[in-house]
Amino acid sequence: MNWFVLGLAGLVEIAWAQSIKPTQNFTRPLPTLLSLALMAVAVWLLSYAMRTLPVGTAYAVFTGIGAVGAIALGIVVHKDPLSAGRLIALTLIVAGIVLARVTSPE
Repeated sequence: MNWFVLGLAGLVEIAWAQSIKPTQNFTRPLPTLLSLALMAVAVWLLSYAMRTLPVGTAYAVFTGIGAVGAIALGIVVHKDPLSAGRLIALTLIVAGIVLARVTSPE
């Protein structure tokens, strides 16, 4: 169950990362409130998952999911460039997340 919550926290982190730019340096009130709310939910879900998961593993998986999602959305939505190096980096991050999951006690 806590691995599911951790995955959900990672997805909320992706949404949070995408919500930062529309705040325009936190000068727009509604986008800023949305961004802060997403941040709070992501951290709350992470802390909930850490009740039984090792802190280091949970945080690494959380940030890994966020990084992969942010890069993927950047490529798909914002037309960020895709290179062999970025693909290799994404593959390594995903492999690290999978390895952390399969080797971590719950």
